[in-house]
Amino acid sequence: MAKKQLMLLASLMLILSLFLAACTGKEKVDEKEPAKTDDKDKDTEVEEEEEEPAEEEAVGVDFPLDTTNSEAAIEDGEMIYALVSSDPFEGTLNKVFYSGAPDAEVMQFFDEDLLAVDGDYLITSDGAASFELSEDNKTITLSIKDGVNWHDGEPVKASDLLYAYELLGHPDYTGNRYTFTISNVEGMPAYHDGTADTISGIVVSEDEKTISITYDVATPSVMSGIWSAPVPRHYVGDVTTGDVTIDDILASNTIRTEPIGFGPYKVSKIVPGESVLYERYDEYWRGKPGLKSVVLKVVAPGSVVGALEKGEIDLASVPVDQYNVLKEVQNIELLGQVDTAYTYIGFKLGKWDAEKKVNVMDPNALLADKRVRQAMWHAMDNEVIGEKMYHGLRFPATTLIIPVFDSFHDADNPGRPYDPEKAKALLDEAGWVDVDGDGIRENAEGEPVVLNFASMEGGDVAEPIANWYIQNWEDVGIKVQLYEGRLHEFNAFYDLIETDEPGIDIYQGAWGTGTDPDPEGLYGDTASYNYTRFVSEKNSELLAAGTSEDAFDADYRKGIYNEWQELMVEEVPVAPTVYRYELFGVNKRLVNYTIDAANLDNKYPWKWGVSQADPVK
Repeated sequence: MAKKQLMLLASLMLILSLFLAACTGKEKVDEKEPAKTDDKDKDTEVEEEEEEPAEEEAVGVDFPLDTTNSEAAIEDGEMIYALVSSDPFEGTLNKVFYSGAPDAEVMQFFDEDLLAVDGDYLITSDGAASFELSEDNKTITLSIKDGVNWHDGEPVKASDLLYAYELLGHPDYTGNRYTFTISNVEGMPAYHDGTADTISGIVVSEDEKTISITYDVATPSVMSGIWSAPVPRHYVGDVTTGDVTIDDILASNTIRTEPIGFGPYKVSKIVPGESVLYERYDEYWRGKPGLKSVVLKVVAPGSVVGALEKGEIDLASVPVDQYNVLKEVQNIELLGQVDTAYTYIGFKLGKWDAEKKVNVMDPNALLADKRVRQAMWHAMDNEVIGEKMYHGLRFPATTLIIPVFDSFHDADNPGRPYDPEKAKALLDEAGWVDVDGDGIRENAEGEPVVLNFASMEGGDVAEPIANWYIQNWEDVGIKVQLYEGRLHEFNAFYDLIETDEPGIDIYQGAWGTGTDPDPEGLYGDTASYNYTRFVSEKNSELLAAGTSEDAFDADYRKGIYNEWQELMVEEVPVAPTVYRYELFGVNKRLVNYTIDAANLDNKYPWKWGVSQADPVK
């Protein structure tokens, strides 16, 4: 490692160590969504010439998935849940319209899908609806169970699920969830284009208890990616009759401060961006929830460990970079597993065509030459990030299908490991050479280049990580600077990326992948989440094959996704940086809590409870 790299890392680690010295679960969501890139603060100091012995790392730790408290829950317990974030939650509290993980955390207590999922993230009939799939795998029929009611007492109707599809496919819909699983519904393209008033492939029974959805193409994604979250038409207003517009809904209190669902808790009060008070919904279809009330409040990453230790919060997704402190906190249990998420560097290659709703590549983009993108991936030392800042709880990513999807993740594909000499060779080949001898390369036209790098806030570790990558790139001769000279707040960051801010060349983002391995919703031609705007015929062909009828054959689908992973390692529209563990700090009074997707009894908030009135301190 170069001396200046060690000096940089030493200074970054010193900042983080000093911060720490001053400091004494969430339900899985099914949708792909932008996630936070980094948690918070600390790691070991690294000396200029040689490294100090590293603190104990978590590599190889087998974290528990369930709490051990076996006492009975008290009758009217209350729980405090921490939404760990350096920013306010946006407050778009509707599954059709929200975009970020923080809003999903808020919604988990009051809303849910009609269909449940098992430990393999495949749909089951254990939820508020059962399902049957036709022999040809093209039609799925959902039947809503008795006693499933919205929080205002109205029954959840099959037409409420139809309404979700009518919103998702509406010509005025500007959200990110009009993906293959929606557009594949028979008649949806015509409805989406405004040439049909109804969706021919969706049929609702007269008694409003069943709904049948027919697809143009039979796809295995129906078992892991079907949309089954209804929207209360009677409550939010009906866009199909002109009662309201989509813009009206987006601005309305019905999804901002007074949302309803049919989950175990109903919203009592929202302080926008800061906190939510939920009250038990006694008529919940599964039975009486285990808590009288839940308070959700935003807690800054740097404060969460202290708040857990003092008993100020009962449950929090905790920063993995504070593992060495968290494991010593006596009043909590630490649960953990590999997350359905990854962090990445994205290269801006084009624009979103809002009129045609497609991604369009710019052949003259600054980073259009894939050899430059390949080089920038090889230049990034992600192992240092994982080991030195996250105690081994983040580890170098290789492909864009995460290890959690072990049937489809190509473990034999090495990605583009850290290799600065390979990076330099690729840059030479691309014609990016140092013309004037200042150590910084000019582009193939001999012009000086400074790349603008956008990254989001995320506690004290976010800026050191961004600076580490900037140094990595400078070490191979590429000049990079932070866009506007600073990090950006989560919501503001994604506004810049979604609108293709022309001043941004590269950015660091993160994806919560949801439970469907199909990557089309993130990297397809018509996916608005495809923020790099990369498109290619081969990419489209492989993504279509991965959800085709042939893909019901698991070996075929694995082969297709291996080929797709290889393509993306070659083209590098994005460079995955690290996969991640997620950790949860749980006060020892909490009972019936698990992060195990296979634990069907306790993975939903309705079963959670507390064994005593006051937190264990």
